[in-house]
Amino acid sequence: MKKLFFVFTLAALAMTARAAHKLEVVATLPDLGAVAAEVGGALINLNTLANPAEDPHFVDPRPSFAKILNRADLLIEGGAELEIGWMPPLIQNARNARILPGQPGHFIAAEGMEIKERPTGPVDRSQGDVHPSGNPHFMMDPINAGVLAGRLAERLGKLDPEHAAQFTANAQKFTDELKAALPDLEKMIAPMKGQKVITYHKSFTYFMDRFGLELFDTIEPKPGIEPSPSHITSLIQKAKGAGIKLVLIEENRPRKTPERVARDIGAKVVVLHHMPESGPGRYLPWMRGLVEAIVQASKNP
Repeated sequence: MKKLFFVFTLAALAMTARAAHKLEVVATLPDLGAVAAEVGGALINLNTLANPAEDPHFVDPRPSFAKILNRADLLIEGGAELEIGWMPPLIQNARNARILPGQPGHFIAAEGMEIKERPTGPVDRSQGDVHPSGNPHFMMDPINAGVLAGRLAERLGKLDPEHAAQFTANAQKFTDELKAALPDLEKMIAPMKGQKVITYHKSFTYFMDRFGLELFDTIEPKPGIEPSPSHITSLIQKAKGAGIKLVLIEENRPRKTPERVARDIGAKVVVLHHMPESGPGRYLPWMRGLVEAIVQASKNP
């Protein structure tokens, strides 16, 4: 009888431990973390490596990253070479076979997306920091956030089958919220449809395509290459008389050159958060904030 009681006790403890275990999820970037938080909810422990103001191409690895990655059950990476400058060594040094490339614990968000601006010919350093797989800033389109949510729910469900239905329900709820909000955002920005803008880097391509803005040119002469005085002079000459009213830059960009361009062509610099904070309830307010900032700037040139 005592032996049977002992067996039942061990089984109950094992079930309790499994129920109490939460998947350890690590997102490389805050926009990925914002969606992961919606899908995983209270069923995951979420860590995000980069902060919202960092350039996702050049995140400074911290000693704490190795410990975080060592415990991870799932690593969510943007992909499309966005983190190629800093993530591969971290993955190798984490000593965690679960998150190695090709394993169930390594999730690449770009694999489920329609990637824009894929190079059609050979890519080399003379072209600047061109991504061979295309523009990796796909999270700036809210439709892509919904696509990511569905794929994350599927992967989390495979890692934690007991809660697969909840992950799916969470993803559907988030996607429904995005779809419900999109018509209002499109209506807000509709008067600007077709308007040409200058950006610093091609961070906003997906956002602009979704909401009907058009790229005139970039402050950078090539991706990742800082502008020379001759490039800026040429850009100003081309932009004069083109009706450019807005110069869009990320919050981590230097202001002096964009402000000079805007001043000389009669436009206004709009500083935008290029990533949301990580966590639940962050993605949609971020997207709404981008639309509102641009609309407000267009009303007050």
